[in-house]
Amino acid sequence: MTRLIKIIVKGLTVTVPVVLTIAIVIWLGGKAESLLGSLIPQQYYWPGMGILFGLVLVFFIGLLVNLWIVRRLIEWGEALLERIPLVKTIYGGIRDMMSFFPSGRKEQAMNKVVMLTLFNTRLIGFITREDFSDLPVSIAGEDHVAVYLPMSYQIGGFTVYVPRSMVQPVDLSVEDAMRFAITAGMSTEKKGPQLAVAPGDEKGKA
Repeated sequence: MTRLIKIIVKGLTVTVPVVLTIAIVIWLGGKAESLLGSLIPQQYYWPGMGILFGLVLVFFIGLLVNLWIVRRLIEWGEALLERIPLVKTIYGGIRDMMSFFPSGRKEQAMNKVVMLTLFNTRLIGFITREDFSDLPVSIAGEDHVAVYLPMSYQIGGFTVYVPRSMVQPVDLSVEDAMRFAITAGMSTEKKGPQLAVAPGDEKGKA
């Protein structure tokens, strides 16, 4: 009986993530289709045009963001959203999550994975800023970096400002490091995270 339960559990660990992922993709696609498809005249509409229209729309928005006036309008809109109590929390969380995707804006891209050593504890983080010349000196000292520390199994985390000497580069992609962090170290990738070796771990090795 115990063996049977173990086999069922193994089956669930493989099936549930796949089914949920497919279900979420289908749900999002259906919502996009129904919402954007309704904007297309009925005589020109055929199934799938809503999603196609959405992709084209996002593409042109990406092009418009390069214009100075559009960037200023976006900044004005963000400043407005940041003043609304509940909206700013939701918007800020979604914006932070989307910042993990490469956008070509180096000042916002979190493309450096590091290991932060803090009170004999090591934490995986992402460098979000290295230049504080445009901010008050009291925020970060000389040769400091801003490190984002994600929390496991939820959207959230902490940003700490620490001396550069406290962080060590980790040979991981942002995606793999984020997966490892938010799953509390239970990532099942074939190529496991190559974490920095703690002081003293070298002893005993040939």
